[in-house]
Amino acid sequence: MPYATEENITDLAVDRWATAHDARLATIMTSVIKHLHAFAREVRLTEKEWITAMNWLTEAGQISDDKREEFILASDVLGLSMLVVQMNNRFFPGATPATVLGPFHIDGSPAVPYGWDMSGGIEGTPFFVAGTVRSTTGDPLPGAVLDVWQADADGNYEAQLDVNEARLRAKYQTREDGTYCLRSIVPLGYAIPMDGPVGELISRTDISYFRPSHIHFCLEEDGYERLVTHLFAEGTNYIENDVVFGTKQELITKFVEHDSGVAPDGTAFDTSFVTAEYDFVLQPIEDC
Repeated sequence: MPYATEENITDLAVDRWATAHDARLATIMTSVIKHLHAFAREVRLTEKEWITAMNWLTEAGQISDDKREEFILASDVLGLSMLVVQMNNRFFPGATPATVLGPFHIDGSPAVPYGWDMSGGIEGTPFFVAGTVRSTTGDPLPGAVLDVWQADADGNYEAQLDVNEARLRAKYQTREDGTYCLRSIVPLGYAIPMDGPVGELISRTDISYFRPSHIHFCLEEDGYERLVTHLFAEGTNYIENDVVFGTKQELITKFVEHDSGVAPDGTAFDTSFVTAEYDFVLQPIEDC
């Protein structure tokens, strides 16, 4: 076997990784090598730049833990997360589009009843989201699960705080007619974490590091494609330059302000509250 030179190193590495026991792994790794080597050649990567990149990756790993996913954040701001979402969720017209999961989802949220207040008394304007979950055929989907999470009024998720209980997250389930209702507080737009390597890199650009006001949903129902999506407040700041490229027109929703009245769960308010109505449409697995 020949020794490595600048001219043959790519072919040597490709041949070596082509021996992967799994065919898909071999395909992925050999393609990664080709693109990485082509990138290094295109920009004439220096040793100093290479070690800077290695240190950046090390720092991203060191700041990550069971709550913070710096590599997911990096994927989000580079547009890779949204590209993968688009390629893997090519739903029919009429189905609710998918968007990024984001780095702050936590598994194991508590199951709660219709209309439950997941804010747990956290300060903020009362916020209700209600609607129906149905199939692309128009049929309501009883028992569908809606895993919901959001940031607080300071733009912080539970994953960013030192807390030991579920905070601004819960799992709701649709009723027999497919309807759902959740209560929380109005989500605000916020900056992505800027205290790590991703934030430091973005600070060297003119990129806006803010996300528009939104609330996260992950919907699951047997026989249907899992849907990870957001609802965005119509007219909110940063909706056209979301730092993670997650905004879609179909997900922009009116957040309606009320001075008083009866909320979707039947609660009477003599103070202000906000409502949003949205019907989620899931696609049957056999249609994908």
